[in-house]
Amino acid sequence: MAGPVIYVIDDQQSVREALGEMLSVFGFDTEKFESADVFLKGIDAARPACIVADVRMPGTDGIELVRELGSRGISLPVILISGHADIPMAVAAIKAGAEEFIEKPVDDTQLVAAINRGLGRMHENLNSSRAQEELRERFARLTPRQTEIFQLVAEGFTSQNIAEKLGISVRTVESYRAEIMEKMQAQSVAVLVRQAIKLGRVIP
Repeated sequence: MAGPVIYVIDDQQSVREALGEMLSVFGFDTEKFESADVFLKGIDAARPACIVADVRMPGTDGIELVRELGSRGISLPVILISGHADIPMAVAAIKAGAEEFIEKPVDDTQLVAAINRGLGRMHENLNSSRAQEELRERFARLTPRQTEIFQLVAEGFTSQNIAEKLGISVRTVESYRAEIMEKMQAQSVAVLVRQAIKLGRVIP
């Protein structure tokens, strides 16, 4: 997969060029757009990216861009920049879901730090959602009987309790439990319980 790209969106060409040049010095790939509307028409949501956009632009402004991405379920970090910054605008930007709000003239170090934070957070979220998906896939491979015993173990029932409840021997319960632990890649009952919580099977 291609490395992360920084999308620079500003209606002033001089600003776009300056930001693009500065970011390339720091080793970032950049793509530049003169408006949020043009950007939204051809966005590649699958590629890791960070957006650096002006707040005040003709058409869709920076804050509206953040909201539009949110409504589309696109969770790319957005750093908004503004030459007319004020507190209410900054608060509105962060509430809308912007990663950071930076005043012009843009400080190189501040911008690069914000980009790295945004990309790092996106990477963590991606890994977290992948781990959750893998956990659901492992759980789906359990047989109905294994699912039943998984649930009882996670709710705190002992092997003896489970054996009595299901009318089977303790040894059979232990055998099922070992199979469940292997399928779920759980090293202990504590791990199994945490997995049950993540799967929404048990309320902490």
